Amino acid sequence: MDVREANEQCEAVLDAIGNAVVADREFLETVLLAVMASGHALLEDVPGTGKTLTARNFASALGLSFSRVQFTPDLLPADVTGTHVFNEQDGSFEFSEGPIFANVVLADEINRAPPKTQAALLEAMEETQVTVDGDTHDLPQPFFVIATQNPVEQEGTFPLPEAQVDRFAVKSSIGYPDVDGEYELLRRRAGRSAQSPSVGTALDPDLVADLREVPESVRVDDDLLEYVADVARETREDRRVEVGVSPRGTQRLFEAARAYAAMQGRAFVTPDDVKRVAQPVLAHRVVLTPDAQINNVDKANIVDRVLDEVPVPTVE
Repeated sequence: MDVREANEQCEAVLDAIGNAVVADREFLETVLLAVMASGHALLEDVPGTGKTLTARNFASALGLSFSRVQFTPDLLPADVTGTHVFNEQDGSFEFSEGPIFANVVLADEINRAPPKTQAALLEAMEETQVTVDGDTHDLPQPFFVIATQNPVEQEGTFPLPEAQVDRFAVKSSIGYPDVDGEYELLRRRAGRSAQSPSVGTALDPDLVADLREVPESVRVDDDLLEYVADVARETREDRRVEVGVSPRGTQRLFEAARAYAAMQGRAFVTPDDVKRVAQPVLAHRVVLTPDAQINNVDKANIVDRVLDEVPVPTVE
């Protein structure tokens, strides 16, 4: 598959999901960006804005299997990864797969589960495998996690540690629809009998695998590599930042920029591609100082300042 075909396939997926989910096109692009970059997405928003619906319809549009895990304070790691079950017929233990064995896994309200259960996702997200009782099991391919967080009702929650937040390629939010969007939501509901909308299949698992390979062929010139590195490093120089973007984050910015270029049908990365993906890729990786947290400093403003101050490569 080349970049032109990748652009057509991505547009087909976005159009299909857009027919079911009333959301900003840029938000849907950001979620698809995580898929293209072989990463995972963290969605943070108030209840009822369509996070679960978005995850389910992405799986449907991509032709992938879907599994939802509702994270609760009493959820155990084995409830996510699976466990060994005794077979009385032959006297042996057989592995019973948990809900993480799906192509698209929705970790709903991930911050409501205790740290030990949250950590059960780490190996799966990074290594696409799980280890249970010393046995390693490969997860289905492609594998993609969409985790959601509720920014309100913090009682009884366990904030994700920075090391785990850093595992997500992008973080985004849907937000409330505007007046026209909310009207469109009601108009669509009046035109169907089912409470929740659904989408048809735009791709299949083999095509998704091919699609994720396309960014590897996208060209990134040396001056763009320097620009990506400079943007990430500048986040560490801000006096409001205690811990800046990690080297992993620098690599994710590079991968996301290539993925976005492929989504646009281009075989090369431009500075605008880096700027487009910088917010969802970098902002959640920044750790603020205590003073900045007290003053409610917005991490997005820090990324904006970095993009304004770092010199942009020019074509000579």
